Amino acid sequence: MAEKLDETQRKPVIPAYVKALSGSLGGIVEASCLQPIDVIKTRLQLDRTASYKGILHCGTTTVKNEGVRALWKGLTPFATHLTLKYALRMGSNAVFQSALKDANTGKISDGGRFVSGFGAGVIEALVIVTPFEVVKIRLQQQKGLSHELLKYKGPIHCAGLIIREEGLLGLWAGAAPTVMRNGTNQAVMFTAKNTFDGLLWRKHEGDGKVLQPWQSMISGFLAGTAGPVCTGPFDVVKTRLMAQSRSGKYYKGMFHAISTIYAEEGVLALWKGLLPRLMRIPPGQAIMWGVADQLIGFYEKKYIHNIPFQA
Repeated sequence: MAEKLDETQRKPVIPAYVKALSGSLGGIVEASCLQPIDVIKTRLQLDRTASYKGILHCGTTTVKNEGVRALWKGLTPFATHLTLKYALRMGSNAVFQSALKDANTGKISDGGRFVSGFGAGVIEALVIVTPFEVVKIRLQQQKGLSHELLKYKGPIHCAGLIIREEGLLGLWAGAAPTVMRNGTNQAVMFTAKNTFDGLLWRKHEGDGKVLQPWQSMISGFLAGTAGPVCTGPFDVVKTRLMAQSRSGKYYKGMFHAISTIYAEEGVLALWKGLLPRLMRIPPGQAIMWGVADQLIGFYEKKYIHNIPFQA
């Protein structure tokens, strides 16, 4: 009898597939809005000769030399990457949280939420992020718009050429810093998003309260600010490792890249592209959560709180 009572007192569970779908829809909207900032970030991180004097100079130079369409280079792999990444991130995080919840109350500790986020970040880094970002970065670093002169003609051609020239593992160049970056990012992001929802709006998962899009966007924006600062060096190293081909390798691995960049360019070079990351990631999280929370909230209201439930 006691076991049945515990079951009725558990917090409601939102299925992982609902969270995965909400994340994928948010990713589509985010990619469409923020691709130019990602192109600029990549160009700045690959700039070893200080050709660009900042974000605006990089953007205007790219448009002047290559046309405005160049700011959307790599959009197809970027949009596909974000859609799949958010689906996997949100879904796997939900699975991890479900496994780490208290068996009686259905609640999860802050430590459990942090570990769930890190686990989701590691999975998305290995399964989705690394190969898609390798293709995206190879496309973004190409100068010019003349299709005939470009080495990589598109995302599929790029992936195939990398496999032929560098082997299948070429698509996982920079996997180690990507795992560290994404794991840390998601651990911080999921923990912070839940904290800000509770502090600012008194919203807790499963309570049936649907945040207004602007409320979700504020929480998502704030949650998305800490990760880029903490993981800047991993992101720079990831980009450098992904950009180099096997025939032109300069960095031997994550630690060699960090020490080499520090020795040759100074410590601040490890945070190159931080400002465009802060211009992209927090707004991106705001857009994604603004979309995702609406779908999750709809599910909560329709399929959880329309049936008898003892909170």
